[in-house]
Amino acid sequence: MTAHPKQTPSRVVVEAVEPEVGAGRFPIKRTVGEEVAVSADVYADGHEVLAAVVRHRPADGEWAEVAMTPGHNDRWTASFTVTEPGWHEYTVQAWIDRFAGWRRDLSKKFEAGQDVASELLEGAELVRQTADRLHGAEADRLRAFAETLSRCEPVDRVRAGLDSELAGVMASHADRSGGATYEPVLRVWVDRDLARFGAWYELFPRSCADEPGKHGMFQDVEKRLPYVAGMGFDVLYLPPIHPIGRAYRKGANNSLTAGPDDPGSPWAIGGPEGGHKVVDPRLGTLADFDRLVKTAQGFGVEIALDIAFQCSPDHPYVKEHPSWFRHRPDGTIKYAENPPKKYQDIYPLDFECDDWQSLWTELRSVFLFWADRGVRVFRVDNPHTKPFRFWEWLIAGVQEKYPDAIFLSEAFTRPKVMKHLAALGFTQSYTYFTWRNDKHDLTEYLTELTQTDVREYLRPNLFANTPDILNEYLQHGGPAAFRVRLILAATLAAAYGIYGPPFENCVGTPVKPGSEEYLDSEKYQLRHWDWSTPNPMRDLIARLNDIRRRHPALQSDRRLRFYHTDNDRLIFYGKSTPDLSNVILVAANLDPHHTQSGWVRVPVEELGMRPHSSYEVEDLLTGVFYLWHGETNFVSLDPGATAHVFRLWPRGRTERDSDHFV
Repeated sequence: MTAHPKQTPSRVVVEAVEPEVGAGRFPIKRTVGEEVAVSADVYADGHEVLAAVVRHRPADGEWAEVAMTPGHNDRWTASFTVTEPGWHEYTVQAWIDRFAGWRRDLSKKFEAGQDVASELLEGAELVRQTADRLHGAEADRLRAFAETLSRCEPVDRVRAGLDSELAGVMASHADRSGGATYEPVLRVWVDRDLARFGAWYELFPRSCADEPGKHGMFQDVEKRLPYVAGMGFDVLYLPPIHPIGRAYRKGANNSLTAGPDDPGSPWAIGGPEGGHKVVDPRLGTLADFDRLVKTAQGFGVEIALDIAFQCSPDHPYVKEHPSWFRHRPDGTIKYAENPPKKYQDIYPLDFECDDWQSLWTELRSVFLFWADRGVRVFRVDNPHTKPFRFWEWLIAGVQEKYPDAIFLSEAFTRPKVMKHLAALGFTQSYTYFTWRNDKHDLTEYLTELTQTDVREYLRPNLFANTPDILNEYLQHGGPAAFRVRLILAATLAAAYGIYGPPFENCVGTPVKPGSEEYLDSEKYQLRHWDWSTPNPMRDLIARLNDIRRRHPALQSDRRLRFYHTDNDRLIFYGKSTPDLSNVILVAANLDPHHTQSGWVRVPVEELGMRPHSSYEVEDLLTGVFYLWHGETNFVSLDPGATAHVFRLWPRGRTERDSDHFV
């Protein structure tokens, strides 16, 4: 027969705690100052009164508690705020509150005119038992209550039993010995604000020279910092800056034969000068790079580096550690392939080789090398082609020394793989936004990212384009397509980015029909960009980044909501702060070729207004005000206007200072 438990089992059940990722295997993510809203199913047999708390603390700190509130169907809720970066922990604890149950029953029986003499004696004993566990003034105060419950006039005894002060003291010192605590203890990784909110700008340093045909250097990138900062970007992201191999170097437009002056692909990393801890001498020196990082910080911009764990045939690892690579039967090293594509200029690393521990340690040291030089933001190339456990181990090791390190996962891969990489530690993730261009796909995908449990661990960074991806929408949509994709990226997500010069110049020509590769791609050759001529796209970028910084509703993804329109070529959505003090509504024309109009539905009651009230919306892109009424209002957008980014102003406000009113 089954043996009895060694101790009295708890009658309390705590289950279905949220948020929880992977049954507690992975942490949720927050940034400093963000709230963690916790819910759990808490119940017990019978009709006992229960109490529950969320316990939380910074790792190795003192536990704090927040009382939970019961709701529908035994669902309890509470929230707490994380106040410092690094690891935090939380759990739910619940117990039978015998005094609260006694107090509830006493009140019912007394109001029904029943004799409660015995109940008062029971209450007195509960109070004495609690007093015996305490010392000092609180213990004395409880003993006084117990005496009143035992010996005074009946009305005074009942009044003492129902006293709110007594209830508070007893709740604070309830006997939790028969309670239950949820296991395992759950974790929160807390990042700095840039992990949640920021604008990224990508450029190739070698294309930053003032003169056409000249190889750019770090000092040329320094010259572009006022330009990048002036548009309001927080991160300047550089593709790999290391020496580029000569063997099998690719030529212009990814041709197999390179000319003597072709610079090669920055992702073919390594040459006689060194590998991942060396800079390409054509860009400058490590001292030049250090100066770039420091100068950028003075402009409020962080330098992000692309870390790609792959090697050219000329990388020092090939000679020094040949066992770190996979070999063919004839002994030669296998180059990278994605059949039928061949990448003869790249050797993949073998993360499962016999010497894998040394390999892993060396690769972690690459991140630490650049972090020691002041870099805290990393874009990681193709992480889905390396072992999950490797990334979990590496990220934890780097963040142990540098808790402010940010890792962006460039994993355009299967959904479950992308999500697993986010769960195991990547701070942000590229997404499928690049290929979501119609109303249905955008609504469905962004709702998944922001309104399901995915939001607890995957932070999207919506890049409107990349050096690898010039999607069909941008190829055929002209400037209007670039404008609307920019506005969508910047307002749908708190973190977004652009591959800068081609996007600003609305470059939409592919290398061939059906390809997403750029014609004359910077991946394989130098390009010269005009950084001085005024450009309407640059003005729009600067305006949007300024709007994002001034409006906290756009600095988080959790309150993104999509609203009804009667035209599928129009998309309408909103973001707000929890207190509704800042509400942003965006209406965008997804058709880059034609004017689209229709009725949009504003959830006025959800936004704190009366159903038929009048209110104003200010288009933050133009400064024009519109007077709207109730839920349904009309919008018309031509390809030139592209979108409205409205701030909602309830009537009666006092801040309006514009005479532009429609």
